[in-house]
Amino acid sequence: MEDTPLASLSLTHVHYNPGDPISYLCAWLALVPQGLCVVYATLIWSNREIEILLMFAGQMACEALNWCLKRYIKEERPLEMHGKGYGMPSSHAQFVTFFSVTLTLFLLFRHQPHPTETHTPYSFFQRLVLSVLALVSAAAVAISRIYLSYHTPKQVMVGCAAGAVFALFWFSVTAYLRRSGWVEWALDTYIARLLRVRDLVIQEDLVDSGWARWEERRVNRQHLPGKKNA
Repeated sequence: MEDTPLASLSLTHVHYNPGDPISYLCAWLALVPQGLCVVYATLIWSNREIEILLMFAGQMACEALNWCLKRYIKEERPLEMHGKGYGMPSSHAQFVTFFSVTLTLFLLFRHQPHPTETHTPYSFFQRLVLSVLALVSAAAVAISRIYLSYHTPKQVMVGCAAGAVFALFWFSVTAYLRRSGWVEWALDTYIARLLRVRDLVIQEDLVDSGWARWEERRVNRQHLPGKKNA
């Protein structure tokens, strides 16, 4: 009986030119979507914020849309590409564009941080700078797909357009869910309360989460009787 040939897990299998530093950088940029999924999972588990849950749900819906578009259009990848699957539109470009545009919309139009005793939130200008950095980073990932010959320029442009349009659509959907009270209703359900899902990131900074309570506890410990003599 012959041994079964080994298969390659193509999730992180990226072809690049080892003699080209730019190609090497592009290979790392190709891993950004996987890295963002890790960020999503970490934030959801550690913060239980419904806004992040909604953004992740939109990200997965955007991926489903890309899967459908590829199988409907059925356009092949560039001839120089060694991988498999259809290329129109670019899933990487669509993924990072959705993320960066959604983050930009949140930072500029939905996030209204309030200052606390322990934290001064980012100003609108600082949030604008973060948004520009996110968009530039998404553009770098998209361009890297062309440089590595995984997609044609048209496939990347369509992927960016699809990601941006779906981000605008999803932001409108979540805005409606908030205005109509569906988000508040979901937060009051048994499962949401069991999992301790909350909705604080609209007005609070994730960095400041719990910090004020920690500072108060630390100050109280320092003023306990006998603490100075310990």
